[in-house]
Amino acid sequence: MPAAARACMSGRRRRRAAPSEDGPADPEAAAREICLRMLGMAPRTRAQLADALRRKNIPDDVAADVLSRFTDVGLIDDEAFAQAWVQSRHTGRGLAKRALAAELRRRGVDNETVHEAVETLDPEQEERTARELIARKVAATRGLDPAKRTRRLVGMLARKGYSPGLAYRVVKEALAEEGADLEDLPDPTPWD
Repeated sequence: MPAAARACMSGRRRRRAAPSEDGPADPEAAAREICLRMLGMAPRTRAQLADALRRKNIPDDVAADVLSRFTDVGLIDDEAFAQAWVQSRHTGRGLAKRALAAELRRRGVDNETVHEAVETLDPEQEERTARELIARKVAATRGLDPAKRTRRLVGMLARKGYSPGLAYRVVKEALAEEGADLEDLPDPTPWD
């Protein structure tokens, strides 16, 4: 007889406590623990923590109190989170302002904070990053039709949030440096 069956028959099987629909017995302690555990893994926005507390049935008033206290002591700082996110994702993934803003909004950062954070990237830095991304990818498209190369490279930059005009210009310049025949390229008018 399997061990699980023997345990059931003998009454020794431990039952999991079903989550209470009313929430935990001490909601404030549970809210603090949830927030600290999540913040210990990675920085989080206030909205992300509020969502987690809601999923764990923490009462809204208790969640608001705990989140306010954590904000007061500096454990939650959406402005610092947004600034660090912009610098990290731009440097590491090459994301442009538009993509960075979308990511921050998905994490619950308010529009004013998002705007301030993405404006720390200057246009020259963004263009420099676009050129670096293209320099790394252009070799992989050698041997393809110039129009197809252009579409692939511009598409890659567009997925990273670069404006169509900037993407087309940077790609066209990179292909020209390689000596590609640019007469067959699509008209940039729809992208400007």
